[in-house]
Amino acid sequence: MNTISKITELFKAVLIEIGELSYFSARFFQETFKRPTEFKEFLRQCFNMGNRSLLLVAVTGFIIGLVFTLQSRPTLQEFGAVSWIPSMVSISLIREIGPIITALICAGRIGSGIGAELGSMRVTEQIDAMEVSGTNPFKYLVVTRVLATTFMLPVLVFFGDAIAIFGSFLVENIKGRVSFLLYYNQVFDALEFGDLIPATIKTFFFGFAIGIVGCFKGYYCKKGTAGVGLAANSAVVFTSMLLFIIDFIAVFVTDIFYDI
Repeated sequence: MNTISKITELFKAVLIEIGELSYFSARFFQETFKRPTEFKEFLRQCFNMGNRSLLLVAVTGFIIGLVFTLQSRPTLQEFGAVSWIPSMVSISLIREIGPIITALICAGRIGSGIGAELGSMRVTEQIDAMEVSGTNPFKYLVVTRVLATTFMLPVLVFFGDAIAIFGSFLVENIKGRVSFLLYYNQVFDALEFGDLIPATIKTFFFGFAIGIVGCFKGYYCKKGTAGVGLAANSAVVFTSMLLFIIDFIAVFVTDIFYDI
């Protein structure tokens, strides 16, 4: 009976969390179209988030391109299908691997940073001071950050994909002596708009999920300074689970669309 009670309490806590996050998201859409626009703060957040994650995304993408090609080459070589490597690598990276890996990196790098930043502002009563002074803290702190993550993640994904494909080219150039022009001709011949458009659309949802969860956890941070670390940690965990759910829904919807 004790176990059933714990499961019930956990289920109830999850439902409450989902409800509060939904209300928080609805408030975001309501505040987005209100004045003032806080455009300068939005640009500052875009620069900070892009600059903060650019090197990490580049290194990760480069290593993924290298490792993916090195692991795939021996198997394809057995079947005499080495010439398919540019097509296989580019489609796999752009459709699935690039967006989800980049989103997970940004969830750990940006999502945790937002949760910790807003959490520390909450526990030090800076957000309360903004409310007392007549400033709209939700508009200034939350809306700008969520919009910045929503629009910056697709840029980071494109950058990571480009670096990953370049890493794959280096392996092929060294092992198979494939020229730059030949490799990239095969890459672009294999890609279609049906590969790019669904992958690009879902990156906006990934960015929104990272921003809204990070802001939600930080904005309602409790339990003093200990809650700041908890907000950052829970933002990463919750966002990672949400990213996989969004990715599954996106792939499922895309598959239905193409079946039609």
